[in-house]
Amino acid sequence: MSSQTRRYLIFGAYGGIGSTLCRSLAQEGAKLVVSGRDRAELETLAREIDAPSVVADAADFQDVARATDEAAEELGGLDGVVSCVGSVLLKPAHLTSEDDWADTVRTNLTSSFAIVRSATKALRGSGGGSVVLVSTAAASIGLPNHEAIAAAKGGVDALVRSAAATYGSAGIRVNAVSPGLVETPLTRRITGNEKALESSRAMHALGRIGAPEDVASAIRWLLSDAASWITGEVVGVDGGLGRVRSA
Repeated sequence: MSSQTRRYLIFGAYGGIGSTLCRSLAQEGAKLVVSGRDRAELETLAREIDAPSVVADAADFQDVARATDEAAEELGGLDGVVSCVGSVLLKPAHLTSEDDWADTVRTNLTSSFAIVRSATKALRGSGGGSVVLVSTAAASIGLPNHEAIAAAKGGVDALVRSAAATYGSAGIRVNAVSPGLVETPLTRRITGNEKALESSRAMHALGRIGAPEDVASAIRWLLSDAASWITGEVVGVDGGLGRVRSA
């Protein structure tokens, strides 16, 4: 199957990384269904790229199953499912409320599990395909004030490895990208503060924070045949943050 006829369902489609991914896939000729919770934001993106949309809460199992079924019916099957759903919580554990914790786990880990659960069912029916999740470099290194998000995304990393083992025999690849700090609306509180931004740049060996396209291009690669022998991997797309110390 050529890249021009690939069929993808993208959750969290209108976020900074998700919208960049959707635009680039649409420009390549892929067939998309886009999904998210905010109807107005979702419909704006859907009109822009001329793609059908499904309003769904990615952390709700029934919503995700419905969205996946509708996408598979709309496109005549699926070749890949991506979750760009996530949140950012920067608080030490002693200042993290029970609600903070529950929301962080629900938004990041529960959504990822719900999407893997439904995506693997759909992709088994299509003869295989690719599932891509989004983690964070904070899950693999110790960063202050990241306890909740690191724990939730660490669960995503473990989910990737286990699901890859379970579904590999069905031709389903499960991987994740692990970004450093990326300039998106979600991170504006950090990137909009010059002192915090300068400190963040210094933590990345390449001396800059990421752009949405940096991450979207890695997701496109994991969806493609170029990555057909890759599964169970959490790919760092982080300017060196997760593995390299800058001078």
